[in-house]
Amino acid sequence: MSKITVHIPSPLRGDVGGAEQLQLQADTVGGALKALGVAHPGILNRLLTPEGEVRPFVNLFLGEDNILALQGLETPLKDGDVLTIIPAVAGGSGKDCRLQSLKRSIPEITPTEALALQAKGAVLIDVRESEEIAQGSPAGAYRLGRGYLELRVEQSVPDFNCTVLTLCGSGTRSLFAAESLKQLGYGDVRSIAGGFNRWKDEGLPFEVPQILDGAARSRYSRHLLMPEIGEKGQQKLMASKVLLVGAGGLGSPASLYLAAAGVGTLGLVDHDVVDRSNLQRQVLHRDDRVGMPKVASARQTLAALNPTIRINEYESRLESRNVEEICRDYEVVIDGSDNFPTRYLVNDACVKLGLPNVYGAVYRFEGQICVFWPARSGPCYRCLYPEPPPPELAPSCAEAGVLGVLPGVIGLLQAVEALKILLKLGEPLLGRMLYYDALKASFSELKLARRSHCAYCSEGAVFPGYVNYDQTCSTANVSLKSS
Repeated sequence: MSKITVHIPSPLRGDVGGAEQLQLQADTVGGALKALGVAHPGILNRLLTPEGEVRPFVNLFLGEDNILALQGLETPLKDGDVLTIIPAVAGGSGKDCRLQSLKRSIPEITPTEALALQAKGAVLIDVRESEEIAQGSPAGAYRLGRGYLELRVEQSVPDFNCTVLTLCGSGTRSLFAAESLKQLGYGDVRSIAGGFNRWKDEGLPFEVPQILDGAARSRYSRHLLMPEIGEKGQQKLMASKVLLVGAGGLGSPASLYLAAAGVGTLGLVDHDVVDRSNLQRQVLHRDDRVGMPKVASARQTLAALNPTIRINEYESRLESRNVEEICRDYEVVIDGSDNFPTRYLVNDACVKLGLPNVYGAVYRFEGQICVFWPARSGPCYRCLYPEPPPPELAPSCAEAGVLGVLPGVIGLLQAVEALKILLKLGEPLLGRMLYYDALKASFSELKLARRSHCAYCSEGAVFPGYVNYDQTCSTANVSLKSS
């Protein structure tokens, strides 16, 4: 069932308790009238004949179109549609009377005047639907749509004292939108006469914005409802690139949620193959893929979840000879490795390239997460651990074990940090480490500071090159085997 708005004209408001508009759910215009009659039984007799036909002195408009020019009462509805009832009244047709009343109460301006006001700080709101906006819209306009205008406008335009200009296709819906905005409390609201059609005819500048198609709007609908993300933020995610070092315990939840969120390109680095012992925690993989390269298995899972994203596979060890070539095309790097050679290699490349390094680590029942990003005044991994520990003090997960669900918690938090960085929201974990103790069900925040003499990220430091730690780290940890 589609969620629609029904505008009630003055002569009929007594039948609906004085309401000027009602929210209903229906699939067709006829279904909307039936729903209206269920909620307010007396009104249907004034709209429909005993045979169920629209009375000859009543007109129904879907947007700007009379339903008689569409499919009559069988005209289908979609979310956000606006159905307007226009009955005949003394002194002229209902439509003309209603519009004339609005024209008397809402100031109308020309597109040229609107452009001049917009240059002085006025807010322009395009109330057309996404399909119309895809053909063009004035630059700088808020594209809120008429159906959800009242729900979205306060997040986009919090200042009730600013000048607000409404624009539709031809200047009719913008009058209704302006009236609603005045009722919400906006003091100076004006409608653009002639709408976008006249805007184009007068040769005024406009842009053709990138618009999410119907499938994308459905897939990411919960993001689109959030003013902090919305359509612009979702488009940013779809154009973003994130590299995941490791397709194992940490890389599994991180990549799954980044793919679900619509991050457009995911790079996966892992030279290992799926082992049955991985399946206790590495949820990207399945039992029937034992022996398959992890990046190939990960591709199958992620593509099934979101076939619209791009997945780059790097089935190789991450080494000093290839680390920059792989990392430089991405905006964020997520370190989900479980060995020190790779951790230092990822850190050093991110420092050199100025990339954020979203670090995560797990051990038995404990996990750590931090964002190392010296380019944004944060420390690097070497500020925390200038050198790796000896092998006997740093057993791997294969040696010490790990609670299977623990990488899910830490990897998910890594995905959260990556999305915050891409969308420029909130405060990333810069200079802060989040420490999780699963047995105590507690999080602790630890402050991290840059080392003033860090050889890699201190002020004025010259990149000293990549260090080969293969000789100092345990043989079991030299290859990239992810958590």
